[in-house]
Amino acid sequence: MTSVEQRAHAGAILTFVALLFSGTAMASAPADGQTDSKDSGAAEDDTRSSRDSRTSQWQYNLDGAFYGIFNRQSGPRGDIQMRSQNWLMAMGSRPLGSGTLTVSGMLTAEPLTAEGIGYSEIFQEGEAYHGLQITDHQHPHNLFMQLAAAWRLPLGRRVQVTIAGGPVGEPTLGPVAFMHRASAAEDPIAPLAHHIFDSTHVANGVVLARVDRGLVSVEGSVFRGREPDEHRYDIETGALDSWAMRVWLRPSAAWTIQASHGYLHQPEQLEPGDQRRTNASASWYRQSGSDYTAFTVAAGQNRRQYSVVGSILAEGTHHFKRTSLYGRFENTSVETEILLFPEIVHRPHPGELVDTIRAATAGIVRDIGRFRELAVGVGADATVYGVPPVLDLIYGAHPLSCHVFLRVGLANPANRMWNATMGAHEAMVHEHAHH
Repeated sequence: MTSVEQRAHAGAILTFVALLFSGTAMASAPADGQTDSKDSGAAEDDTRSSRDSRTSQWQYNLDGAFYGIFNRQSGPRGDIQMRSQNWLMAMGSRPLGSGTLTVSGMLTAEPLTAEGIGYSEIFQEGEAYHGLQITDHQHPHNLFMQLAAAWRLPLGRRVQVTIAGGPVGEPTLGPVAFMHRASAAEDPIAPLAHHIFDSTHVANGVVLARVDRGLVSVEGSVFRGREPDEHRYDIETGALDSWAMRVWLRPSAAWTIQASHGYLHQPEQLEPGDQRRTNASASWYRQSGSDYTAFTVAAGQNRRQYSVVGSILAEGTHHFKRTSLYGRFENTSVETEILLFPEIVHRPHPGELVDTIRAATAGIVRDIGRFRELAVGVGADATVYGVPPVLDLIYGAHPLSCHVFLRVGLANPANRMWNATMGAHEAMVHEHAHH
């Protein structure tokens, strides 16, 4: 990419990210699109005019986060960096026919602010860069994280059908992606199990269908299974060669439960074979004014040609007044021989491909100021690890990760797009339990 193209891309990114600092978008119409009428005997022309006006009304929503992070990862594989993780999502919704059309876009400046192989995160695996497996780093997201549209149509009083798709979107696989989970709202770092739970949220090419009936929703999708390559500014094309199914259960406004399974065709550039991914999760949320508490527990597995990796994850955030406390625990399988390379080409005990890493994170964020609808906070966290003996040789027996960061995000939790998925109405009509 030429310097001129880089400057053009940078200008586009920064212009879009600047919207985050202008506050939240306002709804342009009531949720049901209806207008008040003082005269019940209005003329038919006025009724027709009101109906035509309704069909042209849009509602808008913005959400986003910016983290400027000092990142220290200990040990021979660690690093000391200054990086930024960030994203901005915009959604617009309007009546269309008997249903509702929603268009969504999600961008990030990470190709510039976490360039190359991304930010340092020991024990992380996934994707490729310059023909080598990315290890001990979390790759940056592509410029376009979502470009999609959904049409939601009611069928009777209790059933609704949604058809959605786009060149970049989210298949019906896994829990809500970590940046849209209230339980991970203040944690700037992706889970080690990102490629077990979250990685398909930026698939290139997705078509999905969803049926909602009462407390239950059933979704299915087809998508391109290959993970994005190292070229972060393009949109890759190819056959929709993979599929996924997901079931949601909402027993109350506080609980969101899902179970999903998918087939991914050749997802890894450097690891041959298809994958079967299965996981389940339960999230709980409680809000009182601007304070909230959220938890998520999840279990998942990737079944590959040569190995099976799995994870159990638990995370939570408690926000009160100007302070947030958050934590995460992971018990996650890693492909040890990939992590040992290049220091050790073949592991000491051949035939054993997978070992388990335990990681426990505790963090705090304190809001120090407000700018319009945004809260500016400073935070810090630390992660300690339980390391199998075979990896002591590379990482040491007691590695430690630390972050100190500046965070900018929406101050009002009711304006956040938590629980947002590409096919879910909750992305626009934000539903939380208020107690």
